[in-house]
Amino acid sequence: MAARNKARKRAFQILFEADQRGASVQTVLADWIRHARTDDRQPPVSEYTMELVEGYAEHADRIDELISTYAVGWTLDRMPVVDRNIVRLGTYELVWVDGTPDAVVIDEAVQLAKEFSTDDSPSFVNGLLGRFKDLKPGLRRVEAPDR
Repeated sequence: MAARNKARKRAFQILFEADQRGASVQTVLADWIRHARTDDRQPPVSEYTMELVEGYAEHADRIDELISTYAVGWTLDRMPVVDRNIVRLGTYELVWVDGTPDAVVIDEAVQLAKEFSTDDSPSFVNGLLGRFKDLKPGLRRVEAPDR
């Protein structure tokens, strides 16, 4: 499972970079893939990292809507950038990826918060993702196709 741990960390870093640059996650993902192919010092972007980033991008509006609805006392803009992107990634994986146990998704997100964010962040991430876990059956809604 160490490979999935690294994949999640890289996916988080891509979401974070996109947020900071004001770029799409697909653009940043493409940059990472290109750099990995042209620079031996850059680790390759794994299939699971791509799956996480592309999956997040597909559901980004719904994910932000869920976070805005359930993050009591926090707007997306006021939330620390690191926490916002850890929760975005965790929400995607928790709600839309069926192959990973919920407890693993939450634990990995909490570990990212411990590594990259404030002392209060792990409990915030754990609480919000725990709420999503409890509400999971009703959170996936059919999204209207783009026309």
